[in-house]
Amino acid sequence: MNKKETIKRYILFIISLFFSAFGVAVTKHGALGVSPISSVANVFSIKFINISLGMWLILWNCILIIGQMIILRKDFKIIQLLQIPLSFLFGYFTDFGIWCVSSITVNSYMVQILFVLTGVIILSFGISLSVIANVIMNSGEAFVKAISDKSGKNFGNIKIGFDVCNVVLSLILSMLFFNGAVIGTREGTIITAILTGMVVKFFIKILSNPLQKVLVVKTISC
Repeated sequence: MNKKETIKRYILFIISLFFSAFGVAVTKHGALGVSPISSVANVFSIKFINISLGMWLILWNCILIIGQMIILRKDFKIIQLLQIPLSFLFGYFTDFGIWCVSSITVNSYMVQILFVLTGVIILSFGISLSVIANVIMNSGEAFVKAISDKSGKNFGNIKIGFDVCNVVLSLILSMLFFNGAVIGTREGTIITAILTGMVVKFFIKILSNPLQKVLVVKTISC
């Protein structure tokens, strides 16, 4: 991969972060929960309202990066430190998305569901762009890969377990923070968990070839 192609791929990855973050913001506005990986940060943002969801996501992502360092130790590659500035971008994009949709009134359960479904589509679009960019994983995926690499277990199985752990932790925190009530992790989280993978596959199928034509720089030999 030459320099020009690398730059293009990182630009696409940053664009993917924007859409992924905006999808999280739209889903949150539905007040039915967010994606599993964002669920812990979401509960904290509801309890401690002086700190935005975007900032909590930055903190959560940094914890996952530290987790990778602990798990991988000497196998942790310096390039993975790029996850730090990218995590900050994701957090800022999320807060921007929340600001964009904040004036939209959500006055019925059907509208809440509509926000969740719209958020899933936007989030999935962003994830598909990051997969096509193929330069660096986000901190959540990289954390799962670190566990998978060290344990020798299947990545997909570890990912499912990781998502379940996020949801369980968010439920425990919610009940601790809100006197036994479940706040911030609801049916929207389940909907997101079920649908996102399928929608990502759909977007990759229709976007991969056109975007690869733009990304790949062909060298002309004399």
